[in-house]
Amino acid sequence: MKRFGQIIHLRPECADEYVKQHAAVWPGVLAMITACNIRNYSIFKKDLVLFAYFEYVGDDFESDMARMAADAETQRWWDVVKPLMQPIETRNVGEFWADMEEIFHID
Repeated sequence: MKRFGQIIHLRPECADEYVKQHAAVWPGVLAMITACNIRNYSIFKKDLVLFAYFEYVGDDFESDMARMAADAETQRWWDVVKPLMQPIETRNVGEFWADMEEIFHID
């Protein structure tokens, strides 16, 4: 299992809509997240910053993420929620949500 932490900004005029959308995430999107070996997924909000945490339990992260990206319902979901966010400037090339470095963990 690999833990992921990611951050992104919300567009100020879109924060309420983002929260509203995530109060009722589409069932097919939730099923695809699970099918792609993501567990214990949470998104936290502080002002206009989002922090996501999830655990990946599969053995081919890139393939699972490609499968998710190819899913038609997930693409429609992203069409709704992506415009509500603003990636941070220091993200790596190819990232939308910026991956964070894990520097501490205790069970």
